[in-house]
Amino acid sequence: MDSIEKLTTAISMVEEARGVPLSASCVLHRGEILEILDGARAALPNDLEAARKIMASRDALIEEGRLSSEALIASAREEVSRMIEQTAIVSAAREEAQHILDDAHMEADAEREEVEKYIDSRLATLEVILNKTSDAVARGRERLAGAGDKDVLSQLANDK
Repeated sequence: MDSIEKLTTAISMVEEARGVPLSASCVLHRGEILEILDGARAALPNDLEAARKIMASRDALIEEGRLSSEALIASAREEVSRMIEQTAIVSAAREEAQHILDDAHMEADAEREEVEKYIDSRLATLEVILNKTSDAVARGRERLAGAGDKDVLSQLANDK
């Protein structure tokens, strides 16, 4: 189970826990919930490492696209130089060189756009995971804060 699954399990346990009458508190088995939360804490670095690897692969894909476009441009320049040397087809060489450059730019732009879409989708997934984790932690803290209400009710009962 990854950290999100463990946190979801912990949330489900809290949501399904038997409530204490006249309070927002509930009864949970401390050992079970702590075991699940410790597992989530242990899995979280792995999930974050996976996100870091995605970011690194994004950078590598962008660099690969840049190198590919530079190679295409260099190839186009070499082609232009060779064609200029042939005086009979100078104008045709200029047109072809421009076409090659345009194709190289379009291909580089298309590759860049595809890489950015892929990276954006992976980052969106990571954002959803991190938001769910943050929400789960906040709800857990709120529920833990609600445990103090039980103490207030017991004090009122003792005062009578």
